[in-house]
Order: sequence, then structure tokens, then C-alpha cells
Amino acid sequence: MFLTRTMPTLLAFLFGAVAVMIYYVPHTVAQEIERELSLWLRILYAFAYFLGLYSILNLHWTRISRREGGWAYSGVAIASFLVMFFFVVYNDGAGPFAPQATAGGYQWMFTYIHVACSSTMFSMLAFYIASAAYRTFRARSSDAAILLVAAIILMVGRVPVGRAISEFFPEAAAWLMEVPNLAAKRGIVLGVSLGAIATSLRIIFGIERSYLGGGEE
Repeated sequence: MFLTRTMPTLLAFLFGAVAVMIYYVPHTVAQEIERELSLWLRILYAFAYFLGLYSILNLHWTRISRREGGWAYSGVAIASFLVMFFFVVYNDGAGPFAPQATAGGYQWMFTYIHVACSSTMFSMLAFYIASAAYRTFRARSSDAAILLVAAIILMVGRVPVGRAISEFFPEAAAWLMEVPNLAAKRGIVLGVSLGAIATSLRIIFGIERSYLGGGEE
């Protein structure tokens, strides 16, 4: 229990408290500690990367072994990972883990498969967004009517034809982006920041322990 619960909680409190305190201490010792912790954080990132890689491969392999719905896509995901990993290591004779610019097989897979699939996905996403926008902008209420008018002004003001019609459209579009949109954006950012601070404090003081796998206690 000590190694699985108490020690991780103490470490989270210790490093969290130190990270908060050294941020507000303008001293060379605090700056050295901050740089050292940044190096340790990079090492943790590396371990987290391998842990995440194992987790996603294990997830797809479990779906394949159990023949769950869509297990063929999991097979494609694992096969794609193995092929790309092979080209990264082999690298067309350039040596293992050489720069990607010299990796012929890697670049071919990235350019002609990954980029092509990404372009196809975003092309289909454009039609989905257009359909969603049509359903959203139907003026069924006063709020929806305001949103519809603002969207029309913004879209017309962002294209050359809007300026050709009247200077009102680009000026109104700029005002919408700089005043109401920016105000809402700042409100969202403030809310997210306060939520992140609250979550960090809950983890530091041991209130939130979901990262241990057992939920809150």
C-alpha cells in the first residue's frame, strides 16, 4: 500500500510544491533546480511515450484476439506501425534512425499514404462542417438568429467580394473578431486555466488520485 498509494502521493506533493515555489523565487539556485527538473521531465516524457505505445498496441491486439467490432482496423493500425518502424530502422541503407529527409521508404509512406489519407479525411470533414453549419445556423430562436447574422457578416467580410460590396463588412468582421469573439475566448481560457489550477492542487494535496488507477479516495 505504501509503494502503490502513499509514495506516489508524497512524490506528487513534493515535486508539485517545489515546481510551484521555484517559479516565484528569483534566485539562481531556484533556476538551477528548475532546469534540472526540466531535464527529468524529458526523461519522463520518453518513458510515457513507450508506455503509451505499449498501451495502444496492446489495445489493438486485444481487439484482434477477441474479434471485437472493427478488429480489422486494429490490424491495419498494427501493420502500419510495423511498416513505418521498419523504414525508420532500415532507412534504405542510410543507417538506423538516420534523419527522415534521407529515408526514402519512410518519406514515400509519409508523402503518398499519410498525407493522401489526411487530405481525404479533411476533405470529407469540410462537407461535414458545412452540413453542421447549415443545421446550426437555422434561425429558430433569437440567439440562433444573432449567430446567423454574425456568421454571415464574418464570412462576407473575410472575402474580397465583401470589401467590393461595402467597407462595412470587413470592418464589422474585424470588430466581431476583436471584441465579442476575443472576450469569449478570454473567458474560456480563464475558465480552463482555473480548472487546470484546481486539478493541479487536487493532485498535489492527494485529493485526486485517479492517476493511481483507483479513483478518488
